[in-house]
Amino acid sequence: MNTLSYKTVSANKATADKQWVLVDADGQTLGRLASKVAKLIRGKYKPSFTPHVDCGDNVVIINAEKIQLTGKKWSDKSYIRHTGYPGGQRSLTATEMFEKDPTRLIEKAVKGMLPKNKLGNALYKNLYVYAGAEHAQEAQQPTAINLNDLK
Repeated sequence: MNTLSYKTVSANKATADKQWVLVDADGQTLGRLASKVAKLIRGKYKPSFTPHVDCGDNVVIINAEKIQLTGKKWSDKSYIRHTGYPGGQRSLTATEMFEKDPTRLIEKAVKGMLPKNKLGNALYKNLYVYAGAEHAQEAQQPTAINLNDLK
């Protein structure tokens, strides 16, 4: 019998093709940027995507201080945490968090879009966010990409 056979190729840590990618957040909307970056980190844009393996790219985001939020989210969006003590619920608005550290807005948005398990924690370590245009990953020579070209 002469039939074609297709084998499903499953990537592993050794065969994963990881690259360094540079993303400029200047003028981007927070949620749209975060969802595309989460897909890049996860490796979903690659044909060799494997759900249980870290096969995504390392992403460097610059100009985090120039991110945009739509509508009244600067004042209405709240980030809630708990200290662990009774009555220890604390919250910050997006403006307050942005004033403390502009990179935390992007980091929290991307982390929330990654899996909530050990793989998600490992994937999160592939994200590097910087407030300005300077970054510490020059030695890796990241390739700049335009997020608007991705689906």
